[in-house]
Amino acid sequence: MTRYRQSEPERRGPWAIVRLVALWTVLAALIVAGGAAGAAYLKQHEFFTSVAPKTPQDRAAQKELDVPIPGHPTTALVIGTDKRRGPEADVTGRSDTLMLVRADPVTGSLSLLSFPRDLIVTVKCPGRTDYRDRINAAFSECGSQGSVDTVRALTGLPINYFVTVNFHGFLQLVDQLGGVWVDVDHRYFNNQTGPGGYSAINLWPGYQRLKGYDALAYVRYRHFDSDLFRVARQQLFLKALKSQITSSLSFGTLLDIVDAVEKSVVIGRGGTKALDFNTLRGYIKFAQDLPSGHIFQARIDGLTGYAELTTDPANITAAVRDFVQPDVTSPEKARDVTLGIKRHTRVARPASVTFSVLNGNGVQGSAANAAYALGQRGYKIVLPPEGRPVNAPTQNYFNTTVVYDASQKNAKIAARQLANLFGDAHVKQLSADSPALMRLANGAMTTVVVGQNFHGTLAPAPVDRTPKRQPAVVVRNPAATLAYLRSVRHRVHFRLEVPRLIERNSRPEPLAPIRVHRMNKDHVGVRLTFQTGENEYWGIEETDWTDAPILNSPSFEHRLHGRTFDFYYSGAHLHMIVLKENGATYWVTNTILDALSNETMLAIAKGLRPLGR
Repeated sequence: MTRYRQSEPERRGPWAIVRLVALWTVLAALIVAGGAAGAAYLKQHEFFTSVAPKTPQDRAAQKELDVPIPGHPTTALVIGTDKRRGPEADVTGRSDTLMLVRADPVTGSLSLLSFPRDLIVTVKCPGRTDYRDRINAAFSECGSQGSVDTVRALTGLPINYFVTVNFHGFLQLVDQLGGVWVDVDHRYFNNQTGPGGYSAINLWPGYQRLKGYDALAYVRYRHFDSDLFRVARQQLFLKALKSQITSSLSFGTLLDIVDAVEKSVVIGRGGTKALDFNTLRGYIKFAQDLPSGHIFQARIDGLTGYAELTTDPANITAAVRDFVQPDVTSPEKARDVTLGIKRHTRVARPASVTFSVLNGNGVQGSAANAAYALGQRGYKIVLPPEGRPVNAPTQNYFNTTVVYDASQKNAKIAARQLANLFGDAHVKQLSADSPALMRLANGAMTTVVVGQNFHGTLAPAPVDRTPKRQPAVVVRNPAATLAYLRSVRHRVHFRLEVPRLIERNSRPEPLAPIRVHRMNKDHVGVRLTFQTGENEYWGIEETDWTDAPILNSPSFEHRLHGRTFDFYYSGAHLHMIVLKENGATYWVTNTILDALSNETMLAIAKGLRPLGR
């Protein structure tokens, strides 16, 4: 038998205790993180399962969608429905909002195209003969499948996703974000509700955070103007929502939103793959990385009528072209016109552009049709060595691709011009890594490889929609607002400014010519509101809030006569111009339809002067 005695434990110094505590803290953190990650995964899985199409109509609509291709533009149809919960659930269900949203990673742009709910179109309803009616009848009669088929037939565009959101989902989304910051253009008020009445609304002009029911009332309002204004309000709200989500969205907030809207949203995706978190995260990152001014609002012009709206089909075609081919240089070009900056635009004359055409889609005759169409536009064809249009080295081109020879002058410019004629065509530089393609180009400046998205016709030649320079439509009238500003200056601690120039046909809005309002707990704003025409309103916001969300990412900054101005463009239209001085900001905001010319906006902003003591 052997007897032994266990040695005394080593005495722990203070650093040993610290190390032990740190070790357990790290282990606990890893366990908590692992649990959170597991919960997040389960929440993601639950969300994508809950928003997947379940009704026969939604599943049928999903089967009709076009397959989204990574790295290519994708288009979603957003359907806002007025389907409510409770006793009204079975008797409501119209599409209150129909909007196409197109994300283009090639140009780094997001395009919006809305359809007024009263627009008369050919309604496509499976199992029924086509008929003419308001576009919102497609959803009320045939659900999402009717809306998808009707909009696709109307525009000729592929649709990769559809998203339906009802009233409850909209309210939950806005409330989970804590509200959405919106610049309200004028006084909105109606309390005549009930049978024969309109939706209640009570909003004052100015930059403010709209929550739940106020936000819903704002985007649905149309009864004292028209559907044209409602469409514009919806697009402005969507831009504000996009800005807020992409600038401050955290993973936790995203999970809260997911939890809130999962019972009120349906998302259909083209193809056999269901929507997943990585795809959703990719679209959010795309929106976060968009350059300033790269959200474009295409509009359908020439609408006539009130309860039923009609327009020439050519106006639909023009709106679709603007939607698919937004001019990403339009803010810069419009700025230069407004400021009188000379631009040296470089355009390749068709007669100076040589091109060859190759078939990359396996459809017989595609290359010959494209070659003929380009020849009709004045471009000079170069045949491959075989003496006739031939196949490309591969036949798996979905998008038409225009390849240019960088050694030839203006080749890249010419390639971009040709790409515009093919819609979603890609532009690439001819490389020595593709000897077969170089041989088939046969010395041409550009080579067009026809893809599956070419259907035999070219798009109309792009139209430069940059507004022409024109005189500012203003009148000198500081007295229009001087008394109002003097009456409120004791309520703010920053220097107010007087607009010496206002739009010629404007007058202070009768219901709310001036308003002092607390934007948040730290900042106050003074809003001047002007009415021009029957339903158009523009305004001037003066505030000490120099980093308000709306001021993020101006399109341009310029010093004019020793003063600093920020320009905010929506396409070619100057929607807001901001003067920064005296430790405050002074915003001149256009109407929601951007009715004031760029030159008028600039003149009003330059005419601001400090209120005398």
